[in-house]
Amino acid sequence: MHNGRALPPTAAMSSATPPPPASPNPEAPPRVVRPPPRRSPRSPGPPLWAKRRPSVSVDYDRGRRTVRVEVDGVGADALPARHRLRVEGSRWQRDCKVSQVAARVLALPRADTHAVDAVLNCWAGRFACRNFPLLIREMAFSGSLQHAVYVFCWMKNQENYCARNDIYGMMIRLHARHNQVDQARGLFFEMQEWRCKPDADIYNSLINAHARAGLWRWAINIMDDMLRAAIPPSRATYNNVINACGAAGNWKKALELCKKMIRNGVGPDLVTHNIVLSAFKNGSQYSEAIGYFDMMKGANIAPDTFTLNIVIHCLVKAGQHGDAVDLLNSMREKRAQCPPDVVTYTSIMHSYYVCGQVKNCKAVFDMMVAEGVKPNIVSYNALLGAYASHGMHTEALGFFKLLKQNGLRPDVVSYTTLLNAYGRSAQPEKAREVFNEMRKNSCKPNKVSYNALIDAYGSAGMFKEAISLLHEMEKDGIPPDVVSISTLLTACGCCRQTTKIDTVLEEAKFRGIELNIVAYNSGIGTYLSFGDYEKALEFYATMMASNVNPNAVTYNILISGLCKLGKYAESLKFFEDMVDLRIPLTKEVYSSLICSYVKQDKLAEAESTFSYMKTSGCFPDVLTYTAMIQAYIDHGSWTSVWDLFKEMEGNAILPDAIICSSLMEALNKGNQHERVLQLMKFMHDQSIELNQKAYFEIIASCSMLRDWRTASEIIEHLDSSLPSISVGKLNHLLNFLGKCGKTESMMKLFYKMVSACSTVGLSTYKVLLRNLLAVGKWRKYVECRFCSGWRMLESVQHYICIKMFFHIFGGTIAWIMSLLCRKK
Repeated sequence: MHNGRALPPTAAMSSATPPPPASPNPEAPPRVVRPPPRRSPRSPGPPLWAKRRPSVSVDYDRGRRTVRVEVDGVGADALPARHRLRVEGSRWQRDCKVSQVAARVLALPRADTHAVDAVLNCWAGRFACRNFPLLIREMAFSGSLQHAVYVFCWMKNQENYCARNDIYGMMIRLHARHNQVDQARGLFFEMQEWRCKPDADIYNSLINAHARAGLWRWAINIMDDMLRAAIPPSRATYNNVINACGAAGNWKKALELCKKMIRNGVGPDLVTHNIVLSAFKNGSQYSEAIGYFDMMKGANIAPDTFTLNIVIHCLVKAGQHGDAVDLLNSMREKRAQCPPDVVTYTSIMHSYYVCGQVKNCKAVFDMMVAEGVKPNIVSYNALLGAYASHGMHTEALGFFKLLKQNGLRPDVVSYTTLLNAYGRSAQPEKAREVFNEMRKNSCKPNKVSYNALIDAYGSAGMFKEAISLLHEMEKDGIPPDVVSISTLLTACGCCRQTTKIDTVLEEAKFRGIELNIVAYNSGIGTYLSFGDYEKALEFYATMMASNVNPNAVTYNILISGLCKLGKYAESLKFFEDMVDLRIPLTKEVYSSLICSYVKQDKLAEAESTFSYMKTSGCFPDVLTYTAMIQAYIDHGSWTSVWDLFKEMEGNAILPDAIICSSLMEALNKGNQHERVLQLMKFMHDQSIELNQKAYFEIIASCSMLRDWRTASEIIEHLDSSLPSISVGKLNHLLNFLGKCGKTESMMKLFYKMVSACSTVGLSTYKVLLRNLLAVGKWRKYVECRFCSGWRMLESVQHYICIKMFFHIFGGTIAWIMSLLCRKK
């Protein structure tokens, strides 16, 4: 365009340099015009005037060193004669380098278009059309889209402008970098109006722009246009289109394009395989990604760190945590080929966080730091989340401070995670302090932050403060959502106030929040926890009337809640409704159903349900095995209990302390005392803590086997568990040791009971006295009788204690008096 009017493309395409005219003064010596240096046929690369050369300047006075890139361009002495005369005859025209002009333009404000015009119109190099691609290149390298667009528009208004593919290619790539897809597409059509035929690079840039924006259909259509223009797509073209489909989660189309790529004779490279794996990951097809990776290994395709990071992420999501850890160890062994980075370690930390293994999560974090990999904010947030899920607020606070000490700024996820840690540890005031600190540090809370604070107050029974946060959210410009309502409904159950449920529902209705299945499940569970069966059924009917379809969680809440209320027939009716609606049965539903059969003493139905569960592909979990083991214990079938335990061990399901103690009880009833000790060794190897029931059953087995050494070792480990063990259990242990003749061990356990501040009453002393009298330990017998007397004298009813004292010690005193009389 010239003076606001478009130039014909044919006139704009003329770029030949005319010969210099004769000198106007014949007496003056002829001036030698130096043509611009041309590219030598032997020297590779662009000519010297088009190269980007680094330039370093040092200011010794200020102690500064400046590094910049300079581009000369076509100078004033190489311009055609008609333009050179215009430049020499004006004092306003400056002969500057291209890099200097670009720096002056970028230093101006974006809105000051007149100042940009002034800089460009005073540049002598504007008369050489070969300077225009160099100027656009410098503007594109700077990344300033607004400056580059204005320079491009100014350039098209110059009379010697020549439309070129490289100029449009740089502008299209710059718009793609800023996600300006419509503008990039407009430049693509504009260049064709100027008779510039797009090449493969232009098409790839346009496809990349649409891939960045997730417009995969547009990307495929552009590649089809590329084929119709007889331009064969390159590997980069296919990679961009496959990446566009994969980023949108359309993994099927991405795999189809990959096969099409191979059919067209373009072999995929490692980038292509990584893009396909990312497509599987974005489409939540984790098993497909793992299978594709196995195919890559079969084809001897060497993966890189990015490939293995994707595979580790898919393994974690698929629940194959052991394989993910093995892959990390292999990466550490082959550090020269695929060194693990911060993404790798963070994925493994997330795996342990999902499994609830906080110690292993911390160990991976320490390993990452020890191997020189600097953790980022995502790594710290993963570790904070692991501590917060278990309510370990002290450890979470320590790493939150360490995060700030290492120069990282906590984000909203960091603050919300620490807030959640205090909420799970029943410290809503501390959670509020973290929330206020987040605001103070200019980190605006989001919905997750508010919902976590609502849950902190609701779990602590502070319903008034929890519901006031709804109004605070609205004042902060964050409208409450259905998650907030669900959290409040759960809080009603923690507060033990059914009347508050109506208040929460009114708040949701007033704000136009439609309840989803999670909110209805929370309300039904809250009603059933109160034992309000009618209200729960009414809320369930409201859900069905609102066209909200129930899911497996809904029926699991109903079945388990009704079993706790003793309404077994109603719970089975809901199970039949679930089957009629063809809702897939989950582990939790099977476990609740088995518990219902067990409480009704229907062992056959529980066994058939358990067998059908395994054949349907829904593998039992710890809760299911616990229900079945309790059923067999009630029927006295220790062999079935032991078989279930071996089945759990074969399926790599780690039992808990409740299962092990129940199994010990069944084995003791079946006179299988050796297996009780085997199970004790298994619990020690698997780091399963013994509860008081397990202690009792182990000592009972030791007494039957007369294994005093094992019994003594078990009693030695009772120091930390003594306050939690009941007095009746301890008295039974004392009686067991006394009957076995282990009076020293009995007295040692008694002293531990006294030092642990356990309640030592008259029954405990009776056990001691009876066993000491049986073995003839007279001195210990007298000491215990006096100690028992003083213990009773410390009671409130002094008169009764004195009377009991003489009743107990009358015989002892008489015996001592008789001994003294005999000596006299």
